[in-house]
Amino acid sequence: MLADLHTHTTASDGLLSPQELVIRAKEAGVDMLAITDHDTVSGVTAVAEAIPEGLQLIPGVELSANWRNLCIHVLGLNIDLQNQTLLNGLQKQQAVRRERAVKIAERMERAGFKGVLDGARKLAGDEYIGRPHFARYLVSSGQIKDEKTAFKKYLGQGKPGDVRHGWPAVEDAIAWVIAAGGSAVIAHPSKYKLTNLRLEELCREFREFGGAGMEVVSGFQEPALTRKLARMAERHGLLVSTGSDFHQPGLGWADLGRASPLPASCSPVWEHW
Repeated sequence: MLADLHTHTTASDGLLSPQELVIRAKEAGVDMLAITDHDTVSGVTAVAEAIPEGLQLIPGVELSANWRNLCIHVLGLNIDLQNQTLLNGLQKQQAVRRERAVKIAERMERAGFKGVLDGARKLAGDEYIGRPHFARYLVSSGQIKDEKTAFKKYLGQGKPGDVRHGWPAVEDAIAWVIAAGGSAVIAHPSKYKLTNLRLEELCREFREFGGAGMEVVSGFQEPALTRKLARMAERHGLLVSTGSDFHQPGLGWADLGRASPLPASCSPVWEHW
């Protein structure tokens, strides 16, 4: 079975609509698909009743959270989309995102860019504004040559547009997922640039807080990294998950259904639903 449990649509910072995403997933041979937009479930609800035959849709979300002053992402998989605790949490997340967008725009304006907030809003809509929308606006308006440069100089980690405060504690994000009957999973652990010791600590505390799993595979990655993460998950009693972290076509290492295979010894999170 081909599972892809980490994808994004235009409901957050993806380039495909939810309808386009499920069609592309089916064409890519995906059997089990989770739509995990950032801090919203509107992408899932948009296609919940219109799934191509043979494709199993897993309701999901990707929550931004704070762990030791570091922003990490928590995937909520197989969630109840009507759960009020989760919906209340998502309302808080959207309020934080709106405040964060204003702060990012202010910083970018001070750096000399023009029309930043209005430009990002036109691309994003009202529900979600993320750094990729700022990057796309700056490129489309001719103020920066490409999105890679936008993140490298202004929007990436530690840069002027990297506004981190306001996210809930990771234990709160996990609690929202559990309340919704879902499995909380650490998303793309290698992207946080943590030392091995710090990543071990994150896994330990994540499990203590009730987290269920870790994304051992995120897109196409080196086998050595997959083996390392699989061993770490096993040490901490975490189930494993896999996903492309798909945002847009044309990125071969993060395209639908293209993630590296899970080791045969792993215990996939979906086998425990």
